[in-house]
Amino acid sequence: MSAKIGFIGAGKMASAMIGGIISNGLYTKDEVVACAPSDSTRREVAAKYGIRTYRTAAEVAEITEFLVLAVKPVQLKSLFAEEGLRIDGSHLVMSIVAGVKIADLEAYVPDSKIVRVMPNHCCLVGEGAAGYSRGTRATDDDVEKVRMVLSSSGMAEEVKESDLDAVTGLAGSSPAFMYMVIDAMADGGVLCGIPREKAIRLAAQSMLGSAKMVLETGEHPDKLKDTVCSPGGTTIEGVRVLEDSCVRSAFIAAVEASTLKSREMGRK
Repeated sequence: MSAKIGFIGAGKMASAMIGGIISNGLYTKDEVVACAPSDSTRREVAAKYGIRTYRTAAEVAEITEFLVLAVKPVQLKSLFAEEGLRIDGSHLVMSIVAGVKIADLEAYVPDSKIVRVMPNHCCLVGEGAAGYSRGTRATDDDVEKVRMVLSSSGMAEEVKESDLDAVTGLAGSSPAFMYMVIDAMADGGVLCGIPREKAIRLAAQSMLGSAKMVLETGEHPDKLKDTVCSPGGTTIEGVRVLEDSCVRSAFIAAVEASTLKSREMGRK
């Protein structure tokens, strides 16, 4: 029985994508398959999503032409050298293998169509932000298939492969920065008398609401900031403190540092 899409690897990121695909009606559970060497992982994914699971990648590649490569980088070589995975020109390969460039993937599967993806872990709650780059053989239709899969668990932007390290710094690493902001804002709320749990919820919802304002209105963040800042009011006083503390520069430096580290790791 054939399938529309197959996942080689069924870890947290792959599982989140499977959930998004099915819950958004992109594919039915009968059209999605996955493989994992662990019996417990296969049982868990099959029970959670109602999909067919297999032990080997070769079994998945035989029944679908759209493959999501979702293994750890150190596992990549063994898929072909030891497990007998065969991928040819009929296959579209969407790779979320961290740090592995398109040229390296094409060395394993020279005839296939490849789209490399840098997702972030917020896809676990359906709010991911991903960047993707096409290989030399990927067509517009192939790229659209990948975009739809990514959009089922968040949003995605096509970028040059050389910019994927910057996507890592901006979208891949930044949830950690945002958690730090939420925690710090909550600390401020506690300092001013709000109970900790309520302060965290208020800070997190404020961040969520602000993000939706940017995405749904299309307005520049600086313009939206100005709409909150009344002359001589409370908000502009807080903005002044943040500017004096060089918070803006600190975030820019954090994204740059994460990007440079991603480039360094890629060279290694």
